[in-house]
Amino acid sequence: MSDHSEIFSLTGLEISQGLAEGKFSSEEVTQAFISRIKEVDEKVHAFLSYDEDDMLEQAKSSDNRRSTGQALGPLDGVPVCLKDVISAKGQPLTAASKILENYRSPYDATVTVKLKQAGAVVGGRLNLDEFAMGSSTENSAYGPTRNPWDLERVPGGSSGGSSAAVAARETPLTLGSDTGGSIRQPASLCGVVGMKPTYGRVSRYGLAAFASSLDQIGPFSQTVEDAALLLETISGHDPLDSTSYPASVPGYLNALKGKLEPCKLGLPKEFFGEGMDDEVRKAIDQAIAWYKEQGYEMVEVSLPTTDLSVPVYYVIATAEASSNLARYDGIRYTKRSEHSENAIDVYAKSRGEGFGEEVKRRCILGAYGLSSGYYDAYYLRAQKTRTLIRNDFEKAFQKVDAILTPTSPTPAFKFGEKSEDPISMYLSDIYTISTNLAGLPGISVPCGFSENGLPIGMQLIGQAFEEEKLLAIAHAYDRELQYGRKQPNL
Repeated sequence: MSDHSEIFSLTGLEISQGLAEGKFSSEEVTQAFISRIKEVDEKVHAFLSYDEDDMLEQAKSSDNRRSTGQALGPLDGVPVCLKDVISAKGQPLTAASKILENYRSPYDATVTVKLKQAGAVVGGRLNLDEFAMGSSTENSAYGPTRNPWDLERVPGGSSGGSSAAVAARETPLTLGSDTGGSIRQPASLCGVVGMKPTYGRVSRYGLAAFASSLDQIGPFSQTVEDAALLLETISGHDPLDSTSYPASVPGYLNALKGKLEPCKLGLPKEFFGEGMDDEVRKAIDQAIAWYKEQGYEMVEVSLPTTDLSVPVYYVIATAEASSNLARYDGIRYTKRSEHSENAIDVYAKSRGEGFGEEVKRRCILGAYGLSSGYYDAYYLRAQKTRTLIRNDFEKAFQKVDAILTPTSPTPAFKFGEKSEDPISMYLSDIYTISTNLAGLPGISVPCGFSENGLPIGMQLIGQAFEEEKLLAIAHAYDRELQYGRKQPNL
């Protein structure tokens, strides 16, 4: 196939099918996406780097396997790009920070190993808010990513590069990480599917840690089907990650093929109050109406601790961040200040020069919350409140099978609109944070557009380790409406 435009608009599964039928080779597919990156990424800036030769080499290996009848599964030969906090051996890992400017990963993350075992063409490092701290990808040391639907607006964050790359059709599939909404919120703002699995479902080994009790790696794609395929590939217990849960991995993709009986969806009254944009409300109301038409029962539920989720999150996440980022000290493997005269200077100046403002802000907040005299008042109290948040969800799930909410209170906002007001920026994740605190799976599915053509996302939240059911409920809607297949005009 010579027309690259026909390839880059395909989903991962459509590419897989085309490869199986011999319509094109993995080398052709990979070259098509590389050409697309060269064509549009100057505008979007989703990528921090990619190794063209290595990607084409992986594609040739896939074609060789296929020609001898040794294809490794549905992802064999399909490109998958990674947020630049996920290790891939020999590739850069910057976390969009100057402090890791010249660092190359000496090993593969477990998810990278699984992708390679599945035959995927793994390449391309995607932009993010520095160390995944942000909701707009404005905090990258290497410049912001732009929203493919409107280049004057943010793509969301922190996985803004991962969502924008799929929306701009620069790659069919990507992985991001989600600590408080960092997959689902950018998926919503860019009009693609993004999923955060249950905490412990996907190994965190090889993920540059932000907040270890909250971080999860998850997929971005055009469709729920593709998300299911990618999630199935990367899930599973990993002895290298002590928080990895020893649960068997269902066949998520096969689960979507059966007929799903309509079930009960919870509408938390705390999510539908003030602060939601009118156009978001309209799109969510239409999604609710669609589910009702299919026979789903809508049940009002209450999550009374919702208003505490943001402050609790910013105590716990910053505390864990301050501990995790202490390793970047200029003494071991990170960039060292050239202006230091003694050991204390090395530590202070390397971190001062290497970290951006938001990372410094969160490390200071976290250190304060853990300091003597404040630990009980802040960190310990936040952990107790976290338990209450989890209990709220458990009570709600006694009545319903999944919970439906908006993903983000607004469509994509303009650059600079919230960057001077950290609190306003933090509230961008108000609908997603509680899911991380409770360790539950959540998925954002495109559910419409604003009057000026900006995507809007719907969030579905499921019970722990019930991704199968959650994906099926999301797929029922996505298969019918297909908002994620719409393409921005770049």
